[in-house]
Amino acid sequence: MITALVQFNLPTAISREKAAELFAQTAPMYREMQGLVRKYYLLSEDGRTAGGAYLWESRDAAEQVYTPEWRKYIAERYGSEPAITYFESPVVVDNLPGTILIDS
Repeated sequence: MITALVQFNLPTAISREKAAELFAQTAPMYREMQGLVRKYYLLSEDGRTAGGAYLWESRDAAEQVYTPEWRKYIAERYGSEPAITYFESPVVVDNLPGTILIDS
């Protein structure tokens, strides 16, 4: 599995409430997305940086989504280009269902 950390700077700081409103608008498009295991929307404490932490089945699945069109959409919606950092995620602990996922 791969974790992609996506970050972008916001032109002006936003509140947690405003972030929740904006993020809730886009959340449905990630439901049942091919290869996406989980997504967390992120907002920095100062409200100036936002993004997401995505757990993907593979890097290929992530790259199918992070297209030039997706990058343009993010830049237009939030005011700056996203930066993406990939991490190997060989083990994931998920306390809600009480599971440990091991990527072999």
